[in-house]
Amino acid sequence: MDWSEMFFQSWSGIVRTLIVGTMAYAFLVFSLRLSGNRTLAKLNAFDLVITVAFGSTLASILLSESVALAEGITALVLLIALQWAVATASVRASWFARAVRSEPTLLARRGEALPGAMRRARVTREELDTVVRTEGWRSLADVDAVVLESDGSFSVVSDGHRQMAPLARERTEG
Repeated sequence: MDWSEMFFQSWSGIVRTLIVGTMAYAFLVFSLRLSGNRTLAKLNAFDLVITVAFGSTLASILLSESVALAEGITALVLLIALQWAVATASVRASWFARAVRSEPTLLARRGEALPGAMRRARVTREELDTVVRTEGWRSLADVDAVVLESDGSFSVVSDGHRQMAPLARERTEG
């Protein structure tokens, strides 16, 4: 094994990475701007897979000499086209939307945890309590609802009928 190649192989490899990387990056930014905000929206697991695939494809274009720029651009166009097709089909057919996207899950209602929903969503009571505290409430009993959104984030809802906990008051007043 030639240890020197671990740190430097050739100037042509560096020049290729600079040229092809710049062109691939510019193409990706241009293409994503054309395809719209929905392409990289933070909405669900499918969108995460597409985002990771974009990164992996760009890395392959940059670092693999066996992947030509034209092949890499074709792969990026394919990913963007597939994302557009899935987003369009999701808007037009509710059955398709349900197949590729998760729905929000109600985890707590009127201060009470919903154990069945929490089990299906694989959320522990400790995680639920942490979410409530992070939003400034002392306990689950102080909120009206906690929802696990389709993008994996949590929403803590209070309709204003419950007394705002002192911790939450301090955050809104400070």
